[in-house]
Amino acid sequence: MRINNNIMALNAHRQLAINQSNASKSMERLSSGMRINRAGDDAAGLAISEKMRGQIRGLKQAMRNAQDGISLIQTAEGALNETHAILQRMRELATQAATDTNTLTDRKEIQKEINQLLDEIDRIGQNTEFNTQKLLDGSFTGMKIHIGANAEQNLNIDVSQMTSDKLGGVAGTSPSPGGGGSGPVKATGTLEGVSFEAVADGDAGNGIEIEFVDPEDTGQSLQVQVDVSDNKITVYLATDDSGNITSTAEQIVAAINGDDDATGLVVASGTGDTPVQAGSTTLSVGSDGDTGGTGGTGDATGTPISDLRVADVDDEGTTTGGVLTQEGADQAITNINKAIEQVSAERSKLGAIQNRLEHTIANLGTSAENLQAAESRIRDLDMAEEIMAFTKNNILQQAATAMLAQANMAPQSVLQLLG
Repeated sequence: MRINNNIMALNAHRQLAINQSNASKSMERLSSGMRINRAGDDAAGLAISEKMRGQIRGLKQAMRNAQDGISLIQTAEGALNETHAILQRMRELATQAATDTNTLTDRKEIQKEINQLLDEIDRIGQNTEFNTQKLLDGSFTGMKIHIGANAEQNLNIDVSQMTSDKLGGVAGTSPSPGGGGSGPVKATGTLEGVSFEAVADGDAGNGIEIEFVDPEDTGQSLQVQVDVSDNKITVYLATDDSGNITSTAEQIVAAINGDDDATGLVVASGTGDTPVQAGSTTLSVGSDGDTGGTGGTGDATGTPISDLRVADVDDEGTTTGGVLTQEGADQAITNINKAIEQVSAERSKLGAIQNRLEHTIANLGTSAENLQAAESRIRDLDMAEEIMAFTKNNILQQAATAMLAQANMAPQSVLQLLG
């Protein structure tokens, strides 16, 4: 019998400490509802769940981003709804002015309302904003709505300019009535079945020289070589071991379009697998064009509706412009029709994006929910299971305490030997 080292008490004390630690952890889990309260509880599970938490919070923020995007689109589309209403009223007025039962005085009164409606279209186009950003003045282009939890998960959005000078056509691009003008024409040329078009608009591309050179005279061989100097592109044709030219139109097109310097001057096109021959050509017939000229009937359908505005409508000498004549009113109907089509197309585009964003939100919500469920399985506590463990640890703790008391009483039996 030993009294200096009570092994039974030491063992009971060790077990009591273990049970107290386990009971303490169970109480911590039960009070927090979390299976993992520190990295030591499950190091790998903590790392995985934190990554999932980042994805979950990113998805939820992306949902809010998409909802903000819908709000932006609804703001722009709502403004265009009013622009549509204005254009319909303008069309009605133009139709009214197109009949000769009206006098010039009548048409001037109609013109005054058209002027005011044009001003309102411009005001809507210039002042419609979302979060201080202009939407319809042409500046809202190349914008992105971030609709994912990770980088570069964006949706691109552009809103066209919706002012009177952009509806019904673009000023300065259409021939004036009675004119036969046209836009810029790019310089072109053809050599050995390969066609070339200047990159520069108008006559700026005239004079670009293309030359195919037989490598027998230059020492070049085996593959097509392209050299660019100022306005001249030299193509050194390829040969076989016997010195026969092997370059085809397709190979030359690939070589020119693959050279950064050459593509700054021309775009090449053409097909064919027959070897070409040496030769040269110079691009020509490029023209800057004009918007006037003589002959022909012209095309006034590209005139913007801003041209319907008559600033000095009250002046007695003002007798033309806008809808002040039957011909002008008749043409105004056509121009306003085109403007209505443009606004319809823009609203349709915005509506399509809005529908897409609504599907995006639904998808993000599903993804976030599934990730939340996966994260919950790692991080959250099964309360029923943990209560079972806590009950066990609590009972073991009480039992260990009782056994420690018994173990402490055991050395007292030594006193009986002293009797």
